[in-house]
Amino acid sequence: MAQQPAPRHPIAVKWEVNDLQLAGLSWGNPQEKPLLALHGWLDNAASFAYLAPLLEGYNVVALDLTGHGQSARRSTDASYQIWDDLPEILGVIDALGWDSFQLVGHSRGAIIATLLASAFPEKVRALVLLDALTPQPVAEQTFPAQLRKALQEKPRLQARSNRIFPSVEEAVATREASGLDAAAARILVERNLRPCPGGVTWTTDARLRGASAVKLSKGQINAVLGALTMPTLLLLAEDSSLQMPGLADYAIQYIERLSVRTVEGGHHFHMEFGVNEIALQLQQFLSSIQECESA
Repeated sequence: MAQQPAPRHPIAVKWEVNDLQLAGLSWGNPQEKPLLALHGWLDNAASFAYLAPLLEGYNVVALDLTGHGQSARRSTDASYQIWDDLPEILGVIDALGWDSFQLVGHSRGAIIATLLASAFPEKVRALVLLDALTPQPVAEQTFPAQLRKALQEKPRLQARSNRIFPSVEEAVATREASGLDAAAARILVERNLRPCPGGVTWTTDARLRGASAVKLSKGQINAVLGALTMPTLLLLAEDSSLQMPGLADYAIQYIERLSVRTVEGGHHFHMEFGVNEIALQLQQFLSSIQECESA
């Protein structure tokens, strides 16, 4: 099996938004077309280390979402609902001076991107979603039980210490075990670690593993999808174990300007051997939009 190319080194970037220190990585020239990239659950900005350098003509900015990578954790009274990052994302967009931009999200980041694009469609010129779209809808009558679960888990997770590894290699091995190859796992893991007595431990906030207090109903999700007025590309992995069943058919019902394609690889296909093909599909999709806008 062919290996993905070695990633080019990005520029580290930082912001302060709503009294939170946020970090990220940037590829390309700030004068090029703006593209914001949002990573998945327990990942970080390095999730785009292979894909971003291949997107020629774009200034790709990838964030470490709060509680991930080198960005700050939220205060003890706060939560990590999928919409909680939106104010900070909007603050970063303002700091970058972007009136509009292309938006790419992977997994949990794709779900957050969908929410952002539905609330501010005038800002998002095109939306690219990697192996996710929305959370699984739940029945409204489950709300009390869901709320109870979240409230019970929060204090336990606040008191929880992250696992300590004697070496970086042992931490990397945990991500390899989930299906990533060694190089991709190391890129992600190193950005999610900090030194501690006894070795290294995760920077990731343990509260990210807790239940959400509120889950969206089918009606709410349908409204979100119906508000996506921009051209949208949904790339689904052939070998993903995290995909919502029937996702493509569901999306087609509600998103007017949607293209759906299935690509080779697993859930992290944008970090696998086929990343060049993924980049080509993104470039073609984004270029076709620009041609239509200039026609």
